[in-house]
Amino acid sequence: MSTNLRVMPLWALGLCGLLAAMPASAEMKIGVVNFQKLMEEAPQVKSAMQALQNEFGQRQRELVTMQNDLKSRQEKLEKEAAVMAEADRVKAEKVLRDEQREFSRKGGEFQDDLSTRKNEEIGKVQRYLVQEVQTYSGAQGYDLVLVESLYTKPSLDITAQILEILKTKPATLPATSAPKPGAAPAKPPGGK
Repeated sequence: MSTNLRVMPLWALGLCGLLAAMPASAEMKIGVVNFQKLMEEAPQVKSAMQALQNEFGQRQRELVTMQNDLKSRQEKLEKEAAVMAEADRVKAEKVLRDEQREFSRKGGEFQDDLSTRKNEEIGKVQRYLVQEVQTYSGAQGYDLVLVESLYTKPSLDITAQILEILKTKPATLPATSAPKPGAAPAKPPGGK
């Protein structure tokens, strides 16, 4: 049984307890957000992915060029191997193998770098979206906002409203000013 299926009864039990604890006269305002849809349609996500494409596009093109060059040289060697001198053929095969290893190494580094940066950007975007959902929910007076459920009554789904707000915001994420590791904490104004 997956973790989600084991946790779901606990969520339901907690929600029932929360609803039972509410006074009978008070109504609870509940909303549901389809976070996956936010990640697919928010302009900030698209902007972050485009920035990654811009950052890694040149390296990717270089790898494609290198791969095509290696392929054509491999084909040429296979065609000419029968008429080449043994020493020349062995030397050409060794050079080609070395360059194929170099290509594999560069390709692996590219994938690692791209994966790391993509995870960083997705994390930033997710934190931003959560903050925007919280801001919207607080401003609209929601008591509880859930992320995706098995079934949601359309009137509870606030995903479209949040997407509309996100479309009015800048597509690029605001720069986060995280303190540098080892930096002294900022002193309060007038502090000694």
